[in-house]
Amino acid sequence: MSNSPVLSSLDDRGIARVALNRPEVGNAYDGALIAALSAALAALPDKPPPRALLMQGNGRHFQAGADLNWVRALAEGSLQENLAASRATAEAIDQLNRLPVPSVALVQGGCFGGGTGLIAACDIVIAAEDAMFSIAEVRWGLTAAIIIPQLSDAISVRQVRRYALTGERFGAAEALRIGLVHKLVARAELAAAGEEMLAKLLENGPAAMAETKALALESAWGGFAPARLAALIDAHAVKRRSAEAKEGLLSFVEKRSARWPPPA
Repeated sequence: MSNSPVLSSLDDRGIARVALNRPEVGNAYDGALIAALSAALAALPDKPPPRALLMQGNGRHFQAGADLNWVRALAEGSLQENLAASRATAEAIDQLNRLPVPSVALVQGGCFGGGTGLIAACDIVIAAEDAMFSIAEVRWGLTAAIIIPQLSDAISVRQVRRYALTGERFGAAEALRIGLVHKLVARAELAAAGEEMLAKLLENGPAAMAETKALALESAWGGFAPARLAALIDAHAVKRRSAEAKEGLLSFVEKRSARWPPPA
């Protein structure tokens, strides 16, 4: 298997496949994975475009959120470095969200933090019955600013106000109930369920699906203008460099409860 953090391919049916490929760390994202994901999406042909995209995570977990060692190192960097990292993250999520072809995500194991944003930016999500989820950024003194719009579209603001504030883990049945996933199957049946869904999509008009998706995004939280994206990037980067975030990330490294500083 290639050492690239993201693997991609296109089959003869026009199905594009993108696989997160850092299984040794649960596919936790860092700068290299973000860049590789963005490059894989940008490299998809447009004449003709793929008929659909299938997103997976190699190994035990779909995507275990941010690589907190990378985040901690980044938090010690300059504001410009943090803005660049947040911009790259936001643009990759936005690329996936606005992709003009239907996207299907297959989720096994853990789907935490940014992983929930990835699946919220996909059109159809199928999860293993034993998958686990959380929007955990607040546990480390961070915010999920970049993915809040897509999560609000997927699970509603009301559910975001619970799960993004508590950071609690929840199971696949709850993810189905709140709308983060569409279908649950046994882990062994995940690949087959994905193929079944792709077969349904291949029956439909490509242009009609692209137009339907674009129309849906016009009224969505995640269909914002560039100025709104810029504001989210700023908030994401500034928060990472805060005293609260630095204490939260240090508590992760030291495996202890955070000693939160008083609000400024």
